[in-house]
Amino acid sequence: MARLKETYKNEVAPALMKKFNYKSPMQIPRFDKIVINVGVGDAKENSKAIDNVIEEISMIAGQKAVPTYAKKSVANFKLREGMKIGVKVTLRGDRMYEFMDRLFNFSLPRVRDFKGINPNAFDGRGNYSLGLKEQLIFPEIEYDKIDKIRGMDIAFVTTAATDEEARELLTLMGAPFSK
Repeated sequence: MARLKETYKNEVAPALMKKFNYKSPMQIPRFDKIVINVGVGDAKENSKAIDNVIEEISMIAGQKAVPTYAKKSVANFKLREGMKIGVKVTLRGDRMYEFMDRLFNFSLPRVRDFKGINPNAFDGRGNYSLGLKEQLIFPEIEYDKIDKIRGMDIAFVTTAATDEEARELLTLMGAPFSK
């Protein structure tokens, strides 16, 4: 079982209950899911690009990634409705906690000149978004095997009602926020 899941049950949940004076354990914020999304801009010229990104994101997440499709046609981008334009994967349960553990403890510290993640990237409803510039920070990715350096968006979806509750939840889970 994921180490962070045990940490949440034994340390984080009681600390949140005490800090925010919840009446019921069901009020305690928890993680619902983590969504990893990669936009593949060169997919319209290179059809293999989507397959490569699916393979990389599947290795990073430990779960099969799925392509995302264009909802509208945009002539300026030479984009037609229904074209594959990105890749996403949604993590829940043990895989979510395992990914979060690897992200906070192994991958983010590998970023050059890392001073912490932005503490203000909350959406107002208790969800946090994080953008990464390259997939090379994950130990599963081998530098020689990638075709292009790509960034990704990682969204932490929580049941927290406010940003303050979500920030405290992420901090207690080990998120390295910058000071």
